[in-house]
Amino acid sequence: MVFLFGTLRHRPLLEAVLGRPVSDDELTPATLPDQETVWARGQGFPLLRATPGARAEGLLLAEPTDAELARLDFYESVFCYRLAPVSVTCGAGPRAARAWFPPPGRWQPGAPFDLHEWVRLRGAINTRAAAEVMGWFGRLDAGEVAAMYPMIAARAASFVAAQAGSEPASHSGMTRADVDSRALERPYGDFFAIEEHHLKFRRFDGTKSPTVKRAVFMSPDAALVLPYDPHRDCVLLIEQFRAGPFARGDRAPWTLEPIAGRIDAGETPEEAARREAWEEAGLNLDALEVIARGYPSPGASSEFYHIFLACTDLSAAGRDGGGLDSEDEDIRGHVIAAGRLIEMADAGALNVAPLELCAHWLARHRPRLRAQA
Repeated sequence: MVFLFGTLRHRPLLEAVLGRPVSDDELTPATLPDQETVWARGQGFPLLRATPGARAEGLLLAEPTDAELARLDFYESVFCYRLAPVSVTCGAGPRAARAWFPPPGRWQPGAPFDLHEWVRLRGAINTRAAAEVMGWFGRLDAGEVAAMYPMIAARAASFVAAQAGSEPASHSGMTRADVDSRALERPYGDFFAIEEHHLKFRRFDGTKSPTVKRAVFMSPDAALVLPYDPHRDCVLLIEQFRAGPFARGDRAPWTLEPIAGRIDAGETPEEAARREAWEEAGLNLDALEVIARGYPSPGASSEFYHIFLACTDLSAAGRDGGGLDSEDEDIRGHVIAAGRLIEMADAGALNVAPLELCAHWLARHRPRLRAQA
C-alpha cells in the first residue's frame, strides 16, 4: 500500500492520475509520525519535513495494481519524487507502506501545507494539469514531461479561468453544452502543444453536425501591455525575432510589439503584465488600463489575450537589451512618439495586430490620458 500525504489526497486529482474513479473503501486515513507536510517553496505542491513530535496526515491507498502503481510513480517522478518505505499509523495500528520523497535538497521546505487552502487556490488547476501529464504516460519519460510542466500548468490555469470567466455569451445563445466531445488526441507537446478534438456541435438550424476533427494550437493565456508616458507623449515598443513570421516566409522576421508574455499558473493577468514589463524592459508599472480581452485567432488557437496600457515614466527607457536567458530571448526596446505610432497604424506599417489595436485605442484615449497626467 502507498501513503498519500499531499495533493493526491484530493480525490479528483488522484482519479486523474489513476485513470479511474476511487471509492471510499479504498482509502484509509493515516498519519506518518515525526513528519510535517509543508509547501515546497515556490511550487504548487508539498513535501515532508522531519519534525520530531509532528504527524503528517494522509491516506493509505490499499493494494494498487502494478499498472496503477506505475501511473502514480510516473506522476510523482515528474516532480522528482521517488518511493521509499515508511511506517504509518492508522486505526488498525502501525502499517508498513511506501511514500514518495524528493532527493535531499531538490525542493526547499516552506510554510505548513493546508490541503483545503491548496484546493481553493490550485486544486482545479493541478487536477487539469494532471490529466494532461497522464496523457503522456507511456509516450514520454517523466523527465521530458517535467520540462513541459510549467507550460502544462499554465494551459491548465487558462482552462480553469475560461470555465470561471464571464466572457460574452454567444450571440445565438449556444453554449459548451451544445458540443459533444467524442475524442481528444495530443499528437505534439513541448513548450506549446497541439490538440486534435473529434466532436459534434449544434448547428444554427438545431441539428447536430457530423463528427468533425479540429486541430487547435494550445497556448496559455497571455498578458500584453503598451507602456505610455503621457508627459513625453511616447510609447515603448519591443523588437525581437519571431518564429511565426519566419515560418510563414517573412523576409524580416523581427517584429515591433507591445510587451507580452504568458500568464503562469497562479498568476493574474495584471501580475503577468507587470512581471513581463520588468523582464523585457526593466519597467516597474503601476495602474493598468484594459484595452481589450479576447481571442486573436479563435479558429485555430486557444490563446486568449489580456491587453493593457500602463502610464509610466519612460525617461530612462531605451535600447538596452531585455528578456530571459532561460528562454533564449533577445529583446531591444524602442521609445517612439505616440503620434508616430498612430501614423504607422494608419499607414498599415504595423504587422502585429495587437499593436495595431493598441495604437487605435491610444488614438482615442490619448487626450484623456495626457489631461489626467
